[in-house]
Amino acid sequence: MPRTRTRTAATAAVGVLALTAALGAAPAEQDHGLRWGACPEPHVPDGMRCATLDVPLDYSGRHKGHVRLALARIPAAEPHRRLGSLVLNYGGPGAPGIANLAADPKAFAELGKRYDLVAFDPRGVGHSDPVSCGGGRGKGEGEESVETAETATAQIAALRAEVRRCERASGPVLPYIGTVNVSRDMDRIRQALGEDKLDFLGFSYGTRLGAVYAAQFPDKTGRMVLDGVDTLGESLSEQALVSARGQQRALDNFLTWCAHRPGCVYGTNTRTAKEKVAALVERLDREPLIGDDGSPVTGQDAVAAIGAALYSKATWPDLAEALALAERDHDPVGLLQLGGPTDAVPGGGGDGDGGTGAGAVPADNAASALIAVNCADDPDRLKTKGSQAATARALVEVQNGLRGEFLEASKIFGPNQLATVLSCYGRPAGTDFIRRIDHPGAPRMLLVGTRGDPATPYEWTEETAKRLGSAVIVDFKGDGHTGYSSSKCVQEYVDRFLVDGRLPSGTRACPAGE
Repeated sequence: MPRTRTRTAATAAVGVLALTAALGAAPAEQDHGLRWGACPEPHVPDGMRCATLDVPLDYSGRHKGHVRLALARIPAAEPHRRLGSLVLNYGGPGAPGIANLAADPKAFAELGKRYDLVAFDPRGVGHSDPVSCGGGRGKGEGEESVETAETATAQIAALRAEVRRCERASGPVLPYIGTVNVSRDMDRIRQALGEDKLDFLGFSYGTRLGAVYAAQFPDKTGRMVLDGVDTLGESLSEQALVSARGQQRALDNFLTWCAHRPGCVYGTNTRTAKEKVAALVERLDREPLIGDDGSPVTGQDAVAAIGAALYSKATWPDLAEALALAERDHDPVGLLQLGGPTDAVPGGGGDGDGGTGAGAVPADNAASALIAVNCADDPDRLKTKGSQAATARALVEVQNGLRGEFLEASKIFGPNQLATVLSCYGRPAGTDFIRRIDHPGAPRMLLVGTRGDPATPYEWTEETAKRLGSAVIVDFKGDGHTGYSSSKCVQEYVDRFLVDGRLPSGTRACPAGE
């Protein structure tokens, strides 16, 4: 799951003031207490308007101030047939809703006829009091092997230093980040929109958010669709292991596809193709390729690029070409163009400056929010007592004990996923609320699982459906992360439910390519 300009708590405050100024600069429309005006993104579609909503920083009843949430809305194209508001979440955690809605509203054209499309930046993300770690960890820092007590001691120091940087740069929102509070924020958004119930479409991490909302507010849950379903019960280490297997399964599917195309750099033998990709990663870690700007491109850069390309089958031809360039011509340009994985789906969007002035959204916000939310949602922490040396020995035991299992899952993706196991060290233990979700009594909803999904494996769809107890599954037999944007069959099931309330009984299948 885990993905640089320096930012301080002071500049975070400036960003909020700039957002307020931008929203107040244009004529605003009053609607249920929300003032819809100009948006903080530099380029938005016609009709898209934005607003802010103050919600409690701490929902425990202790008054500690507010978080200012940034919202965006595109009114229904057919207002005389309007059904209400459909709230979207694009994933992450750490994906900004406003930037993604601005980037690709046409992805929801059919839904946008009958619904106001509403997106928001969750607390700590984008324009909603964004968290930061002051630029974030440097490349590879805090992710090195902990095979010895010496390297483990350095890892401990790096992780503790990062936590201190995050606390300094993020301001008061950091301790109150996490899905349980974002779900409560969504209910405030529902009320501010004037809706009796929340109609919701969530992708990837957005499915965790939707499930938590259904557990917290079952009587306020309307038509809900969860696509690319996240786990509710597994620890971060279990999630990392399942993710490594899912990424490897997706890579195997790509290599099978490549083997049936003329000119595939790895030929027609998919077993040896897998070994050759692993050999490329090992070789580039020893002898990196050099990009046009003189920067080294390592094996871990290649892993990130491959992982990014597996998110959508549409990018598989680009991945095939990038691997051919790297293998045959020792040219990393294709890998560099693929970049690293992002959990924002569908559409795209980016972090950007949001058009509110330089530094409005810190460059490391997505990565910082991802770790902060995942840690806030996980109650497990490495339990150690005694000296730093004892802690270092415990770290070595943990990672070395898991190493073989992760390498068996994937020689290519296993090492990076193993590195995430310790990402929450030094942070407070998170909530166990999500782990305890069990048949909350919410109305029936629709879950979409994709068999070749590299980020949210299909087994999580079945697991979450059982935990919710009121879900119907659409089983998409295709590849890529989530199904709505890549399958007309999936899209028809989703649109039919959200628009007409029609939900099939039992699991339904959508073939690959349809």
